[in-house]
Amino acid sequence: MELEVRHLRVLCAIADTGSLHRAARQLGVAQPSLSTQLRRIEQELGGALFLRERTGCRPTALGRVVLGRARPLVAELHALVAEARAAAVTGPQLRVGSTASPALAGWLRRLRDGPREPLLQMDVSANALLRMVADGQLDVAFVHEVEGCPLRIPPELGIRVLVEREPQFVSLPMDHPAAARPVVRLTDLAEDRWMVDPTVDGEWDAVHRMLRAAGLSPRILHGDYHTTASLVATGEVVTVCQPTCQSRPGMAVRRLHGDPLGVRLILAARTEEMLDSVYPVLVEAYWDTVRQAPAYREWLMAKGAPPSLGAPPLSCEPIKPYEPYEPYEHTYRERKPA
Repeated sequence: MELEVRHLRVLCAIADTGSLHRAARQLGVAQPSLSTQLRRIEQELGGALFLRERTGCRPTALGRVVLGRARPLVAELHALVAEARAAAVTGPQLRVGSTASPALAGWLRRLRDGPREPLLQMDVSANALLRMVADGQLDVAFVHEVEGCPLRIPPELGIRVLVEREPQFVSLPMDHPAAARPVVRLTDLAEDRWMVDPTVDGEWDAVHRMLRAAGLSPRILHGDYHTTASLVATGEVVTVCQPTCQSRPGMAVRRLHGDPLGVRLILAARTEEMLDSVYPVLVEAYWDTVRQAPAYREWLMAKGAPPSLGAPPLSCEPIKPYEPYEPYEHTYRERKPA
């Protein structure tokens, strides 16, 4: 007997229900027929997959190994069928990957006005998303590259640079003494605990380098950024954040003196046609978030961000630039599509 996907469904059903009787009812077959199928599968694989007990069936060690491989295969086939049926009715979906960004909601909203409904895949790892684009699992990915930690961009991908260097700000408790100033020095945070998500490609190393360069060695905790935001608001930690990040109750977003940490924002796809179709609306969405981030907007205007960046005009009064600072005097420059 050659093993087929339908046989894997049988194994998953037995494991999920814990009973041949219930599995047969779920699959719509007679229990004797299901028992026969299971015996043939076990003969093909060379050992018992389930222990038959009075209380039901439970996987053997071999059964757990087989189920560990069978479940993702069955799930992937189910997803394939679902996507194919959806495409037959509404047209193919646009498979979008992204690391976290406040611009994401506006980008997806604009993409929905196009011919293909966007299907979102989030991941903290930019490298993982780029690999998925190269492998054909995603059509396009919007990711950030942490300064000093280059991404592994597959050679078959084309990229568009949205922002060459976006300075990273700091998120700190609203009642922190440093929050009273528009620009915070790292030395103002020397006694604070920092929290960083080590699964974000390059960020752990970059934050360590930034703090070491300032002569600091604070305690750094691991945590995802949803948890981090809650801990910042309660005064437990501080963290780096995107300049477009919106303040929450109890939390302040401030610029770091000298802009010691930056990221490059890039869009990647396998074809120039795909980049052409989604890049313009990403630019619009990003600059919409800038309008809602006063500190970042002021920083850009003080730096004289040129129209070649693709930014729509900012409808606000000119703002007095910040006081001069020493390092990291970066200027924006136009980057042609790869």
